[in-house]
Amino acid sequence: MTSTSQQYRFVSAAKLPTRKGEFTIHAFVEDSGTEHVALSYGSWQPSDVVPIRIHSECLTGDALFSTRCDCGFQLERAMENIVAHGYGVLLYLRQEGRGIGLINKIRAYHLQDSGMDTVEANEHLGFDADLRTYDMCKLMLDKLDVHNVELMTNNPRKTAALKDLGINVVSRKPIDHGITNDNKHYIRTKTEKLGHAFDPHLFKD
Repeated sequence: MTSTSQQYRFVSAAKLPTRKGEFTIHAFVEDSGTEHVALSYGSWQPSDVVPIRIHSECLTGDALFSTRCDCGFQLERAMENIVAHGYGVLLYLRQEGRGIGLINKIRAYHLQDSGMDTVEANEHLGFDADLRTYDMCKLMLDKLDVHNVELMTNNPRKTAALKDLGINVVSRKPIDHGITNDNKHYIRTKTEKLGHAFDPHLFKD
């Protein structure tokens, strides 16, 4: 779930005006060269419970508005939730396709078009169903002076990963958003095979 071999460092920060509000973007890099960013909004005290979202990069959903996943919808909703709360953090991790990369994700999409589900497609390509790690989150949250969090997620692995890192997950907030006719089967698979905590009525046929 986490690893300790990779090292991470903070690089720089800058203002980032968005359609949702003005955030600050914080840049981090791994020794391997992989880059990650955090978006912070507002201010808080070290003892405050801070709403956060850990969001793994999804070019197709986040930037190209694909409806075959719920990623872009969840990214948008998380930013809206943070602004509505008055403060919060979004960690944007560069681990496309649950860690298999963009090209392999498209290869997995091709297999899904032929009848496999998202887990079967990843495994057919020789990958585990989910290769993502979250150990970089500790440095990012420490840098932002965040120690107690309300985690916006449907994925129990994220909650467990943060707790393993010593981050106090005070509560989990569901982020059921963006369920479409194109992604109902995908979401059902995440629920049944990966343990994601979606409300079943949200993707009934």
